[in-house]
Amino acid sequence: MRLLVVGGSWFVGRAVVADAARRGWEVTVFNRGLSGTTAPGVRLIRGDWERPKDLKDLSAQGPWDVVLDVAGAVPALVRNVARAVADSAPRYVYMSTISVYRHWPHKPVDESSPLWDGDPDLDPGSRSWDPDAYGPLKAGCELAVRREFADRALFIRPHVILGPGEYVGRLPWWLRRIRRGGHVLAPAPASRSIQPVDVRDVARFTLGMIEKNAVGVYNLAAPPGRDTYGGMLQACQDVTGSAAKIIWVDEWWLAGRGVSEWTEIPIWRTLPTAWQMSAYKAQAEGFVCRPLRETVAATWEWMEAGGTAVRHERLAQHGLSPEREARLLSEWRVGRTAL
Repeated sequence: MRLLVVGGSWFVGRAVVADAARRGWEVTVFNRGLSGTTAPGVRLIRGDWERPKDLKDLSAQGPWDVVLDVAGAVPALVRNVARAVADSAPRYVYMSTISVYRHWPHKPVDESSPLWDGDPDLDPGSRSWDPDAYGPLKAGCELAVRREFADRALFIRPHVILGPGEYVGRLPWWLRRIRRGGHVLAPAPASRSIQPVDVRDVARFTLGMIEKNAVGVYNLAAPPGRDTYGGMLQACQDVTGSAAKIIWVDEWWLAGRGVSEWTEIPIWRTLPTAWQMSAYKAQAEGFVCRPLRETVAATWEWMEAGGTAVRHERLAQHGLSPEREARLLSEWRVGRTAL
């Protein structure tokens, strides 16, 4: 299998490239070579998809059996890449996101749920992270791929992805915080079901579907009700050997004090529908998401071994500062005492 990966040096890209190389595929990555590393035996084509000449040169480097875009988040750039490789590869695979669904996290979603009205030709100019624009931009990227490859495209829409190499910093923040010990603030209820997916499972399923010549759309999420927030934090305690004491604080009390969901407390949303993504279609095709405890253990092992993620602006957005956490815990205790 001749695979061209657009990106390939960050989180999901690293996992995909490593898995494809283990399968004995002929793997080429196209990126600027400015961050991350290229696995041994993988061909690197240095180039910037913002430069038309680089895309023209890329188109002459084929053919490939399939192109996998793990990096695209600007519709006009994805459009340009898809056009450049249209004559060099018969299929295009695009790594999308749950954020393309218009009503998420306010309603459960499956592959038929309404999407944001994306624009396949849009270039917003800025390359900075914008959480409000992310979903519509990724929807626009999907439209760009559809326009160039029609029914020869495969779209993967994962829920939150965790695991070794995570650069956003959600699970690493929790591991570091619990390892530090003391009283750790957590949003109740501990029994809340969550559905993160392991990056290695995303890679394995995507490559497996490529082998099947699959097209269409597939959501990826852990089975509803299997993993819980409390189970995730307990796993963090177990793998770090921490004696930290988890203090479960009413989530609506936290929200009322302006604690930012998803960022100040990573992987937390008050809406239960945030964790109601259907992945039955992918499961029917053999998708298996390993237990979250295994993802936690592998992430800690990677961190302890000196693993470093690509530096990203989103990293600084995640986690409560020690001062804010202590202040919230103190206020919570006072309030409980007064009852």
